[in-house]
Amino acid sequence: MKVMAIVLAAGQGKRMKSKLYKVLHSVCGKPMVGHVLQTVKEASCERTVVVVGHGAEAVQSYIGNGAEFILQEQQLGTGHAVQQVEPLLGDETGTTVILYGDTPLVTADTIGALLNLHRAEKLAATVLTAVVPNPQGLGRIIRDEAGQVLRIVEQKDCTATEAAISEINTGMYCFDNQKLFQALKKVTNHNAQGEYYLTDVMEILKQSGESIGAYCASDFAEGIGVNDRVGLAEAEQLMRARIVRKHQINGVTVIDPAATYIEADVVIGSDTILYPGTVLRGHTVIGEDCIIGPQADIADTIIGNGVTVKQSVTAESIIGDESAVGPYANLRPGSKLGVGCKVGDFVELKNAELGDGSKVSHLSYVGDAKVGKDVNIGCGAITVNYDGYNKSLTEIGDHAFVGSNVNLIAPIKIGEGAYVVAGSTITHDVAANELAIARERQVNKPGYAEKLRSRAKAKKERQKKE
Repeated sequence: MKVMAIVLAAGQGKRMKSKLYKVLHSVCGKPMVGHVLQTVKEASCERTVVVVGHGAEAVQSYIGNGAEFILQEQQLGTGHAVQQVEPLLGDETGTTVILYGDTPLVTADTIGALLNLHRAEKLAATVLTAVVPNPQGLGRIIRDEAGQVLRIVEQKDCTATEAAISEINTGMYCFDNQKLFQALKKVTNHNAQGEYYLTDVMEILKQSGESIGAYCASDFAEGIGVNDRVGLAEAEQLMRARIVRKHQINGVTVIDPAATYIEADVVIGSDTILYPGTVLRGHTVIGEDCIIGPQADIADTIIGNGVTVKQSVTAESIIGDESAVGPYANLRPGSKLGVGCKVGDFVELKNAELGDGSKVSHLSYVGDAKVGKDVNIGCGAITVNYDGYNKSLTEIGDHAFVGSNVNLIAPIKIGEGAYVVAGSTITHDVAANELAIARERQVNKPGYAEKLRSRAKAKKERQKKE
């Protein structure tokens, strides 16, 4: 039977006190609505409609072709929001799941279990519930002695007995699609808020003799909706713990989970070790048997097997197998390391490729460069790639040697096997196997050091007298 999803994301989110639309606030590197859409995709929903309102253009821009959209011009309640979807889904037969764009912690496993119960019991509607330690302010699930759902009672309407119930309504449901839209036509706004409530659909179906069920989530956190920055931080903390645990179960050693930040889309291979202070962001992919950290900030980087990255920053880069980065290296976008490369302390790479086995061990800048295999770039060497207007390319052939404190003035080519002597400023191409030296000849003047000291001392004495 066809499964559809409606994601309610039209609320303004005033309590966030932000210029950014609420559901676009990120939890572990992904906007909240992105987590929800990933969940419904993993739950095999064939059509997904996102109800947008405030900030509609921003939400649609983020989601793109990942869903269909409908605009709720006036925010008149959850029931009213679902009513807007009727032109798109009203004629469909099957089951519709309703979720919220600010509930990033709900999982596909839970939605799948909700759907399975709904189908197995042939229910008209099934509510996702949770048992929470503090149900204050939340709607309670009232069951009969057989465990069947009788009704949902809002906090303000609870008796003392009902208020003591800890099973709450998460606000997420699945419905027989046809029965949902038929019942929505009977929902009124005769309440203090003047709004159309989706919870009223449950009562309407119940009065029509339909069967209503409930599935209780094993983790109450899945039902948490984010309404302010405090809730956002709480969701972030819960999601972080979940992500770390997933990687641990998959064979990754995390030395200190509380001091490790891993975003939702990061992939890590088995037997990799993460040391404290590690930050893994974006679509980073890390291979097996790596050592990452301490204090490594890695974003959108592909890392091979057996790689070490210590006290370094990388972004939009590629690091080949068995390479070592750091400490205190900075790989800026476009950096690409081959197999067995070394980028050492206080080295910066930008839009630069290093061939297999090449080394930039310390205190160097390599930008806009193509470096061949087994090249050694000495301490303090710099590719001078920018003239104030244009970026130019430096090319270094296989097996070349670039000595310490060398300036390579781009555009320039250093041939295969060439040798550039330390302290040189190179402005012309160096052919294969040539030696290049571009520095003044050393001159030693015996006894002249004492003359310089005497001259400097006399000058100092004159300044004191003046």
